[in-house]
Amino acid sequence: MSIRFTTLVFIVSAFAWAQEPPPPPAQDQNDRHLQQRDDRAVQHQRDVRDVPQQDQSRKPSTGAVHDIGSGAGKIGVGAAHGAGDLAWGTAKGVGSLATLHPIDAGLNVGKGAVGAAKDVSVGAAKGGAKIGKGIFKAFRKI
Repeated sequence: MSIRFTTLVFIVSAFAWAQEPPPPPAQDQNDRHLQQRDDRAVQHQRDVRDVPQQDQSRKPSTGAVHDIGSGAGKIGVGAAHGAGDLAWGTAKGVGSLATLHPIDAGLNVGKGAVGAAKDVSVGAAKGGAKIGKGIFKAFRKI
């Protein structure tokens, strides 16, 4: 294939894509009547949905029990992530020690311990904040 042939194919395809689509087929009287009826039904549905509801801008808040429960869940997730990081660091450290790389083994165990401490502390902080929020909501209702 030469460059001329490729250019010619490109130009012909560009002209083919630039053409307007064919006009829609003519509809008979019955089809037009059904289409108008469907259009009116859709418009009625839009009108019904446009009726404003009671203060849609206000977002419903979660309850006190939900906040306390989700806070406990956050603490649990933080502990699980921390345990995973600790296990990962320990396993990697054992692997490095087995391959006679004692410095890397110490670094890997240290990284795992630091990652575990970070995850546990973040989970405890987020969970504690959620639990505190839930307790204040419960006292507010009293």
